[in-house]
Amino acid sequence: MLTTALRNVLAHKARLMMTTLAVLLGVAFVAGTLVFTSTVSEAFRRSSEEGLTNVDLAIQPDDDSEAAEAAPGDPANLGQDLLDQAAALPGVASATGRVSGFAALADKDGDLVGAGWDTSGANYYAGPDDTGDAARYPMETGRAPERAGEIAIDAATADRTGYEVGDTARVSVDGPVREETITGVFTTDDGTVAAGGSLLLFDTATAQELYTAPGEYTQITLEAGEGTTQQELRDAVTPLLPADAEAITGEQLARDQADEIETATSGLRTTLLVFAGISLFVGIFIIANTFTMLVAQRTRELALLRAVGATRRQVTRSVLIEALVVGTVAGLAGFAAGIGVAVGLRGLMESFDLTIPDGPLIISGSAVAASLVVGVLVTMLAAYLPARRAAKIPPVAAMNSVHATPSGRGLLVRNSIGALFAAAGAALVLAGIGADDQGATMGLGAGLLVIGVFVLTPLLSRPVIAAASPLLRVFGVSGRLARLNAVRNPRRTAATASALMIGLTLITGITVIADSMAKSIDNMAAESLRSDYVVSMASFGPLSPEVERTLAEQPEVTAITGLRLSPALVGEDSADENLTGVNGAAIGELTDLDFTAGSFAGLSGSNVVVDTDTAEDHGWRLGTTFPVTYEDGATGELTVSGLYEGNMMINGIMVDSATLDPHMERVEVVQVMLRTEDGASDAAKDQLERVLGDNPAILVQDKEDISEDIASFFTLLLNMVYGLLAMAVIVAVLGVINTLAMSVFERRQEIGMLRAIGLERGATKRMVRLESVVIALFGGVLGVALGTFFGWAVGEVLAGFITTFELVLPWGRMVVFLVLAGLVGVLAALWPARRAARLNMLAAIKAD
Repeated sequence: MLTTALRNVLAHKARLMMTTLAVLLGVAFVAGTLVFTSTVSEAFRRSSEEGLTNVDLAIQPDDDSEAAEAAPGDPANLGQDLLDQAAALPGVASATGRVSGFAALADKDGDLVGAGWDTSGANYYAGPDDTGDAARYPMETGRAPERAGEIAIDAATADRTGYEVGDTARVSVDGPVREETITGVFTTDDGTVAAGGSLLLFDTATAQELYTAPGEYTQITLEAGEGTTQQELRDAVTPLLPADAEAITGEQLARDQADEIETATSGLRTTLLVFAGISLFVGIFIIANTFTMLVAQRTRELALLRAVGATRRQVTRSVLIEALVVGTVAGLAGFAAGIGVAVGLRGLMESFDLTIPDGPLIISGSAVAASLVVGVLVTMLAAYLPARRAAKIPPVAAMNSVHATPSGRGLLVRNSIGALFAAAGAALVLAGIGADDQGATMGLGAGLLVIGVFVLTPLLSRPVIAAASPLLRVFGVSGRLARLNAVRNPRRTAATASALMIGLTLITGITVIADSMAKSIDNMAAESLRSDYVVSMASFGPLSPEVERTLAEQPEVTAITGLRLSPALVGEDSADENLTGVNGAAIGELTDLDFTAGSFAGLSGSNVVVDTDTAEDHGWRLGTTFPVTYEDGATGELTVSGLYEGNMMINGIMVDSATLDPHMERVEVVQVMLRTEDGASDAAKDQLERVLGDNPAILVQDKEDISEDIASFFTLLLNMVYGLLAMAVIVAVLGVINTLAMSVFERRQEIGMLRAIGLERGATKRMVRLESVVIALFGGVLGVALGTFFGWAVGEVLAGFITTFELVLPWGRMVVFLVLAGLVGVLAALWPARRAARLNMLAAIKAD
């Protein structure tokens, strides 16, 4: 039986080719994901370790300390006295103070270098003997910055921008433009630079002025002297530490950073594997269809084996051995292709300026094993039912009928099970809209509904395809034959169409959700904002208050407020909340919020306005007075003078900035909202940008710009999803090609007869193409319908959280999806149609 199985694989290698290719693509996706994420993780880990070469101990603020948790805001920075004390300890070879934060660099054309959030600034620590950072940031040309107005840039940024020593560059940290002279170009193993970002170095005093305060550091690193271990160094430093600081050894720091890198890449790995799983799931339909057709075409052969003594178990085993061979070949070939996918993904990221640190391709044993296991397991699972079906055919019945049709009882049972699953799935999806555990309930319901529709697809195929009959009649005999062929074997048509249905269900559902979310957020901005412009950093970081003051001085600005965020402890239970500082006199002109009680009129002094959700959480109402502990530790009382309906853009506790600013350790503005005398216009926008120095790091946006940003974000998200689902669609196309090719082989005698009685080659091709289009459109219609239903259901859930939610059905895109489904049918039929038209009539008629 083993020999028979292997010979069958060789005998039917052409018919198994598409199945192998379908499994290969899914395995390649899995292998490529594992190799790519392992490569990325290892590259960043090595880069991180190289950046910690001279770090034996790091002292930094401890967010989890009791002192930090007991006070609002972040723990305090580290002082110069701690640095001096640590440097004087026995066993310390050197001590370095670190200061870092965001820094935007404009290129020679005035455009922002990089994406904005991957550019950073830090201090060049000269040290007592001027050798502090000489090893960490060796200068390739020039010298390190020594005073205000000087910077050094990394070599990669210098190559990218064309800057040289002596050039003047425009830099922005929190809004205002700074003119800096480039005094040096350095090389570094810094992870930000290795990942394609930019690093600017300031002298320590300037960096402290920009990011912390004079004499303060965000981190202190120590290098141990000869004979001192990292643990000994840590034990010596611990008594010096403030209550809200911690000391971490270099080894532990490397492990922590490796864990952070693994956490970051695991999310990417999981996402890619989910889409790989979708491709493999679609491939299961193709494999099952292929082996079902092979079993049907070989019933005489299998019956003969039974007649000469083969048991049912041996017949089942022979079919599974064929699947094992196909799965093994597909797994090995898929792994090889996966390496190419990993290399391609790395190149794709670099084309989007998402550089990965240099490093070898990491091919782990687990990736090889996973490829083989996935390839073999998926193929054998999909082939199991056809194998069982082959073994159950009685030898005599198989000898008498090559194409045994399913019994009426079998179809009735199938349809009953399908209806039960579909009804249960739809009920769970609807129940999930109002359930406590919405995700799990709706997820289970969606799975059951998809399974139910798949089981019912043979029943649905006849009425749906019959609806296309008027269009098919236009093509005459070819159209009528195509319709009859499509419904001749409903199970086969169902399995082929279902593969395409899965992909289009996901694509349509995600499109409906994304378009609805974009519209809802657009509605939210339109309804809650009355300001003409919103000014913010391109990096989404904080702005300097100087930006607000500069804009407020412009004669065309009639109302303006900066939004500050300051952590605080509020209420009797000292709950963590953010206080939002605003201009109490102007905020009412710049927003359009619905108040359930009070208004912005009394927003000054100790009065605050609170969104209804926050007020309900704390049990506050209009007139409630509650205690507050500000960011600087000062205490006071605030009184609720207004309650408003919040949303995703505006919510929380609003307090007048004159009250909040004195308690902020560093006054920073999240964004600035303003109105101008003549409203929004290109001229007004240009004037505001000029006033801010044409700073590429600052965004000046009107409502239309905000809407475009929202739309572009969701468009990018959709394009990424479409790209990831493209593999599943390609696998579905292979399924259509495979089914049609095997169907042509199965019907070669019939096609020969049709040719003999006058059906021309062109008409034969048209018949096969139309059959393919009908099957593809059938899957497309089911996919679009299911996707729309799921999109609506998720929208109902979102409507409970987003008051401005509006369901958007993208009819134009749905039509495009159906047109593309039809095009898939046309492309999939090219080879089978050509093969059918080229059949030798006499040879086909004589075929058994």
